[in-house]
Amino acid sequence: MEAETLALAQEIDFSMWGLFARATFIVKIVMLILVVASFWSWAIIIQKLINYRAARREAQVFDESFWSGNPLDELFEQIGTQPDGSSEKIFASGMIEWRRSHRTDGGLIAGATARIDRSMDVAIAKEAEGLQKGLPILATVGSTAPFIGLFGTVWGIMNAFIEIAEQQNTNLAVVAPGIAEALLATGLGLLAAIPAVIFYNKLSADSDRIVGGYEAFADEFATILSRQLDS
Repeated sequence: MEAETLALAQEIDFSMWGLFARATFIVKIVMLILVVASFWSWAIIIQKLINYRAARREAQVFDESFWSGNPLDELFEQIGTQPDGSSEKIFASGMIEWRRSHRTDGGLIAGATARIDRSMDVAIAKEAEGLQKGLPILATVGSTAPFIGLFGTVWGIMNAFIEIAEQQNTNLAVVAPGIAEALLATGLGLLAAIPAVIFYNKLSADSDRIVGGYEAFADEFATILSRQLDS
C-alpha cells in the first residue's frame, strides 16, 4: 500500500505550472492577481529607481550652474520659462514671479516675496506629486498581497478537505496536491508583498530626501531674492 501511494505521489507534477493548472478556479484567480501585482510592483520599482537617479543627477547639475557665480537672469535665459528638470522648474517659477513683480517704472509690487515663495511651493508640490506617484500602489500591494494569498490558501485547503471527504481517502496522493496548491497561493502573496514593502520604504525615504533638497534650494533662492529686495 505504501509503495503504491509513493508511486502515485511521484507521478504528480509539483512544478509551479502543474500546481497552478490543477488548482481550482478561485485559487487560479488569486494566483493570477498576485502575479500581476508582483510584476506591476517591480515595474514601478524599476521606474522609480531610474527616475530618482535622474532627479538627483539633474539637481546636482543645476546646483553647479546656480552657484557658479553667473547672474541669475543669465541662467534663467538659458533654461527658459518651461524647462524639463525639476530644479529648473522651481527656479523658473521663482524667476517668473520675480519679473512679474516689477512695475514698468522698475519698482516692485508689494508682497513680492510672499508671491515668489508661493510660486516655488506650488512647483515643489507638483514635483513631489510626480516623485511619489505609484508609491501608494506599492503600499497597497505590500499590505494586501499576504491576505489575498491567505484567502487562496484557505480556499484551496477547504477544497482539499472536501476532496478527501468525497474520496474517503487520506493517503499522500490525495492530500498532497491540494495542500501544495493552497500553499503556493501564500508563497505568491509573500513574493509580491515583501519587495513591495521593502522598496516602498526605500523609495519613500528617497523621495523625501529629493523633495527636501528642492525645499532647501527654494529657501536659499528666496533668501537671495529677499536680499536684493532689501538692497
